[in-house]
Amino acid sequence: MLFDGDMVRLVLKEALKTGGDFADIFAERRRGYNLRLEEEKVEENVSGSESGAGIRVMRGETVSYAYTNDLSKDSLMETARVAAAASRGLEGKVVDLEKPWIYLPYIDEHPCELDADHYPREGKIDLLHRADQAARHAGPHVVQVVVMLGDSRQEVLVANSLGEMVEDLRIRVRMVVQVVAAKDGEIQTGHESPGILGGYEMFREFQPEELGSKAAEQALTMLEARPAPTGSMPVIIANGTGGVLFHEACGHGLEADAVYKQASVFAGKIGEKVASRIVNAYDDATLTNRWGSFNYDDEGVRASRTPLIEEGALCSFINDRKRSLRDGVPPTGNGRRQSYRFIAIPRMTNTLIAPGDAKPGEIIADTPLALYARKLGGGEVNPVTGDFIFAVTEGYMVRGGELAEAVKGATLIGNGPRVLQDIDAVADDLDLDTGMCGKEGQAVPVSTGQPTLRVRELVVGGTAEVV
Repeated sequence: MLFDGDMVRLVLKEALKTGGDFADIFAERRRGYNLRLEEEKVEENVSGSESGAGIRVMRGETVSYAYTNDLSKDSLMETARVAAAASRGLEGKVVDLEKPWIYLPYIDEHPCELDADHYPREGKIDLLHRADQAARHAGPHVVQVVVMLGDSRQEVLVANSLGEMVEDLRIRVRMVVQVVAAKDGEIQTGHESPGILGGYEMFREFQPEELGSKAAEQALTMLEARPAPTGSMPVIIANGTGGVLFHEACGHGLEADAVYKQASVFAGKIGEKVASRIVNAYDDATLTNRWGSFNYDDEGVRASRTPLIEEGALCSFINDRKRSLRDGVPPTGNGRRQSYRFIAIPRMTNTLIAPGDAKPGEIIADTPLALYARKLGGGEVNPVTGDFIFAVTEGYMVRGGELAEAVKGATLIGNGPRVLQDIDAVADDLDLDTGMCGKEGQAVPVSTGQPTLRVRELVVGGTAEVV
């Protein structure tokens, strides 16, 4: 434990000495280790550690926050005084901190077999080289391979004026493989980036050789691709990485802070039909060992599975403590922060469209002509309207119910809520991908996922006519 309950009680009393509705403390001890292999050499070998705590006081809609990188009693008490002073003069109640504490100890629901702290550096470097060599052996047109490997260990303690105190331990490992291929002045890239909440046992499922080969094959395939067509047409979006479209175009609009600010297209639509009846969507931080999972969020709320859309109807938003207290609803366990230096805000965890009953091959066979988006890249989204544009980094045409030629340079242009309405087929092959989600200057680990699905019509931006 970072510090005991008596210390917590003293600190929270100090934070609430001028009054307040709610106060909490988030403390962490974190260390990270990162390796980078480029041109077959380890170019970067970075490790670091830090610890600190943040203290928050809430009075109605007003929030004051202060933090320190010193976990000593004197520093914590001074930080609490700063947080209290920031809200001085505002109306609020003095919270009773004499009632018994509810202590929720660390729960190990995400097993870690090969702890990052005990996995040898030589073994980590070997993983890098294995991915690198597999990518280079994929073909003579591979001109650059970069492999990055990172692991982290975060110990967390959260306590609040409701008398709750919890601990969590989060160990994460992630590998990123980036490949560049070139031919006749054409350059294309490939990318693979699995990660887990767990240890180096990750590489039993994600072999470095397979990651290197997949990234290289994507780049090499796109070298031979034809220009993508342009116009409105059905689009089949592959499982896994396609989930980023739902995350960006719809998910952020389901976060309670955006809803409260009327900056979400979903504001005021609980209970309304916002998607096709075959669409079910969830945010689920309980998925075992997934990159965006945890036992407790950064406000000490137990991880949960939150239904967002069920049979096409909007059923809930994801919130944090502030929004749950304001709205009088239970917290969903989505209060997240990058570190103790930041205040917690509503964030997605593992956000996905649930699997349906169809088979991926059946959806393709049932489609005379379409774009098949196997991988999506970066994009832009207007969260107020849901309008988006996304790059397709690996795409193919579907012709006569079969996958045909590879195409490059495609973009998907549309509106998130409209896309949800236009989904007319959902397969049973759910898969998830990993990423770092940015919001208000904070980045946190998330997974995005979906099964293979078909959108009835979507605007495809390209440079060729549909043939």
